[in-house]
Amino acid sequence: MANIHVVLLLSPLLAFTFCCLTFAADPASLQDFCVADSNNQGFACLLIAVKLNGFACKNPAWVQANDFSFSGLHNPGNTGNPFGSAVTPVTVAQIPGLNTLGISMVRIDYAPWGVVSPHYHPRATEILTVIEGSLEVGFITSNPDNRLISKILQKGDVYVFPIGLVHFQRNIGHMNAVAISGLSSQNPGVSTIANVVFGSKPDISTDILAKAFQVDKNIVQQIQWRF
Repeated sequence: MANIHVVLLLSPLLAFTFCCLTFAADPASLQDFCVADSNNQGFACLLIAVKLNGFACKNPAWVQANDFSFSGLHNPGNTGNPFGSAVTPVTVAQIPGLNTLGISMVRIDYAPWGVVSPHYHPRATEILTVIEGSLEVGFITSNPDNRLISKILQKGDVYVFPIGLVHFQRNIGHMNAVAISGLSSQNPGVSTIANVVFGSKPDISTDILAKAFQVDKNIVQQIQWRF
């Protein structure tokens, strides 16, 4: 009986401890590096080419400096699109050496009044630094508050977008703007709200979207046709 009482007393503490040890981040590496082996060679054969929350590791003997390098981030992205923005990613897809390290980055270029439309990263918190120009940025808290937390940023300013929250950026100047963002995942992912809702394959039923947005089905169809 005494042991049972001890367990009952310790249960809340253990639950709190395990809760506090649960973090939304990529797992810690257990070796110096694990360069992504996109060809499923090297150590991949030992794992039967199974991805363990990332890519299988290249044989360390085959690793080169280029596995940890990326060139061209100084080049502006092409903002000649309806959004007036361009994102140049530097994730594990561009630098295989990022595999298992839990970080990545992007360069974002904005034409005057260009936007990065509302989106979220399912696997990463983002920290953005303005390199040139002025940006209006913000994120929205989850239900039920849906509070917009926004700010005007100038060159050198930094802003954080918490993981999983919808956020956006807009160039509010008459000149091009540039920002650099760091992300807490090798593969942060991105879900652009408009694309997810109106560009799903197959389409979400117009009845569902009409009720969700409280608009006529014809309006929903017109938007879906754009995606």
